[in-house]
Amino acid sequence: EGYQIFTATNGQEAIKSAKKNTPHLILLDIMMPEMDGIEACEKIRKISALENVLISFLTARGEDYSQVAGFEAGADDYITKPIKPKVLVSKVKSLLRRLKSEKLNEETVTIGDIIIDREEYVVYKAGIRISLPRKEFELFSLLTSKPGKVFKREVILDTVWGNEVVVGGRTIDVHIRKLREKIGDDHFKTVKGVGYKFVLLEADK
Repeated sequence: EGYQIFTATNGQEAIKSAKKNTPHLILLDIMMPEMDGIEACEKIRKISALENVLISFLTARGEDYSQVAGFEAGADDYITKPIKPKVLVSKVKSLLRRLKSEKLNEETVTIGDIIIDREEYVVYKAGIRISLPRKEFELFSLLTSKPGKVFKREVILDTVWGNEVVVGGRTIDVHIRKLREKIGDDHFKTVKGVGYKFVLLEADK
């Protein structure tokens, strides 16, 4: 398919390879020697030069709690094995297409005291820089595109994760919780049985 591939046999090697090569996409297994994939993902997400790298788990661990742990660690996608090579290539292409389309929408948006830099994938709130993993940033960008509008869960899943990625509703909840911790709990409102909305506070105006 024309991709340049770098391999690693454990989590430590994966981090070293990512630092050296700055790939567009990292595929991690959870079950790896020396350092498991969850810890490796968390460490990669803390490296500023790799903030915008796509990370997907490719693992035989299909339990709900493993998927939640993967997304909480900062993964953009979670693929379970066994999977046919053609299907895997299709998923990789889908992720990389999303990466290209995101680059076409580079701009800076200001909402109250919040600045969203879509080129750098960074949010500034009251002048404080907040780095977000890719999927958290995409979710935040969607919700802030129309403050006060309720986005249905199915719309969020389709817009942020796409039709080709199968994730559960809990994935949204995990990412919303992360955003509440980083941006502020009061900005994100749950509309029970429907979805979520972003609201501006009086202090932001």
